[in-house]
Amino acid sequence: MTDIIHLLPDAVANQIAAGEVVQRPASAVKELLENSIDAGADKIQLVVKDAGKALIQIIDNGCGMSVTDARMCFERHATSKVKKAEDLFAIRTMGFRGEAMASIAAIAQVEMKTRRHEDEIGTCISIEGAQVINQEPVATAAGTQISIKNLFFNTPARRNFLKSNPVEMRHILDEFQRVALAHPGVFFSLHHDGVEIFNLPKGNLKQRIVHLFGNNYNERLVPVEEETTIINLKGYIGKPAFAKKTRGEQFFFVNNRFIKDPYLNHAVSSAFEELLPDDSYPLYVLFIEIDPSKIDVNVHPTKTEIKYLDEKSIYAILKSAVKRSIGRYNIAPSLDFDQETGFSNMITQKAVEDIVPPSINFNPDFNPFASDKSVANSYASSPRNYEAKPSTKNWGSLYEITEQPVVEQTSIYADETVLETKQKQYMQLHNRYIVSQIKSGLMVIDQQMAHERILYERFLVHLEDRKGASQQSLFPQTITLNANDFELAKSLLDDIKSLGFDVREFGKNTLVVEGVPVDLGSSNINETQLFEQLIEGFKNSQQELKLSKRDSLARSLAKNSAIKAGTSLGQEEMNTLIDELFACKTPNFSVSGKPIIQTITLAELDKKFEKS
Repeated sequence: MTDIIHLLPDAVANQIAAGEVVQRPASAVKELLENSIDAGADKIQLVVKDAGKALIQIIDNGCGMSVTDARMCFERHATSKVKKAEDLFAIRTMGFRGEAMASIAAIAQVEMKTRRHEDEIGTCISIEGAQVINQEPVATAAGTQISIKNLFFNTPARRNFLKSNPVEMRHILDEFQRVALAHPGVFFSLHHDGVEIFNLPKGNLKQRIVHLFGNNYNERLVPVEEETTIINLKGYIGKPAFAKKTRGEQFFFVNNRFIKDPYLNHAVSSAFEELLPDDSYPLYVLFIEIDPSKIDVNVHPTKTEIKYLDEKSIYAILKSAVKRSIGRYNIAPSLDFDQETGFSNMITQKAVEDIVPPSINFNPDFNPFASDKSVANSYASSPRNYEAKPSTKNWGSLYEITEQPVVEQTSIYADETVLETKQKQYMQLHNRYIVSQIKSGLMVIDQQMAHERILYERFLVHLEDRKGASQQSLFPQTITLNANDFELAKSLLDDIKSLGFDVREFGKNTLVVEGVPVDLGSSNINETQLFEQLIEGFKNSQQELKLSKRDSLARSLAKNSAIKAGTSLGQEEMNTLIDELFACKTPNFSVSGKPIIQTITLAELDKKFEKS
């Protein structure tokens, strides 16, 4: 029997390795951006076409490479950052394994132009499927320019598993934002299909956050800074009032490397305890500076997980620092024991001698049963002057109410047959529940969940037939979103219009809302807030429940536009709400699967009153 174990060809081994390193276009963007940072570039341009499937191009002004280095960088395990095993515990660079360029070259058509600052001529190398097609001298700017075309061209199965362009573009934006946040002193730009998405000048961290997420973030940020012998911590947290229902604006960086760490995330969440609801997530951009010998970054292929030597101490420092910042900038309620201001407005500024005590005047001769004339005489004979003269005229009208016919009211204990012949009467309980008598006892309906169910099913119909009616706004509202949410909104625009929104693009990351769905009624509607809640709710449904796009949209809009607990309803409004609820396909359960209707039988009531 012949031997069956053999070495894989380099091309096949590189393709296998590429599956771990390059999972989608965003993975290639991350690796190339980090290489540019390691090269010392202070100006990095990213150009993307077809969400990275057709082209990913990185242009930087870093140190560049020699002819030998340019050829060597495409070999597996070729790196300039690690020379011996001990170097793994002193890593300050983003990359160190030497796998990214070889993996990218194995599954794409790559062209690289590079030149060192001290050289007069550069090098151009073309590689396709790990095979070098061409290498020649070229005149190019100092630094490196890499173009990746037709990603996964030789692995069609992997290419078929890529998501739609909007989804892949959002992943690219995520990676771009993480690298840009970690290096505010570097100029970044991003173009997608010829449109400029970002142009980020050099600046400090706060300026970078505002440029990435929008000018309205300027007032939301609270600085955090702490220096200890274990770690140095700096960055910003968001004010609790601006917390969102979805994750996505939580960033941890360890030695400028973006990481995902649920343990440290819990430390920040604990600091916000009792300031936020359970389903809200605050913004934070926090940087931890730590001795590289006390961490291990060589844990995961994406290098987003880190092992710490003393993670409990880091947890405690992080929690206390965030909590102190919350208190220091008066986000959390606090008491001032030096001055109690509760009665400060009641203290008069007059001198004591100017204060006149109040006096009480009365007429001891006043007779309420005397005639008008005798009353007038008593006033005249009184030594005091009275400004008001009480009148006893028409006092008998006080008793006329007893002669009015009594309006017959339907008792909740009336016979069911009587209720069937008349219009049912509903009662609102604490402006939260609607109570009605039924033959077997009482029926209690949650008004908010009932309205959510009605709107949800109505919006689903609109999304199917594309006939949602719109109510034009008197004054159109412009909405500026961050780049990620704007890309998401663009991908949902057709479905959003089907719901009844009249909305269109209006420049960079901006939309104009000119109308809202008629189903939302004529109440005062904040179009900006409603639209932002729609996008936020959609993301939450996608993350938590993995629902379809249309179902997530209908669910989000129904939850955000339904009447809330505490809303007072008239009898006609309650009648309409109940009629529409029982016309739904699933009237008994809310959008989130909770019961809308509860019944209390007479037997249960008798048991409460301990009746046999």
